[in-house]
Amino acid sequence: MKATKRVGVWMDHATARVMEYHTEEQRIKLVTADHKGLDNQEGLQHSESLLHHKENQSIKAFYKDILNILKDYDEIVLFGPTEAKNELYNLIREEHKYDHLKIATLPADKMSYEEQHDFVVHYFKTLLNYESPFTK
Repeated sequence: MKATKRVGVWMDHATARVMEYHTEEQRIKLVTADHKGLDNQEGLQHSESLLHHKENQSIKAFYKDILNILKDYDEIVLFGPTEAKNELYNLIREEHKYDHLKIATLPADKMSYEEQHDFVVHYFKTLLNYESPFTK
């Protein structure tokens, strides 16, 4: 029987910290959004819609980078202070090839790296220790 692979992702619109669920060690991948050129005021004066289009492309590329990592996992918890987690969740759910993924989204404040890791460990430990009354 294949072992279930679990991962937590703390994210906002600029950074994602992908943390595998392990209680004894931290395995972290950092993904950052490439927003270069989006603060160019000359571009803003030239065309606001062009700037908006570039921003959308940048965010979609950021989410795609994260998804390339997440596709190898079975259970995922997305958490963080912004709506980025919900945007990524919706993007994943649009792709039916990812229907097998179990995904939860939870709000969370800014956290230190250790707090993020503890959040992931606590989430999955709680999930694994939960005994459903429907399984009896």
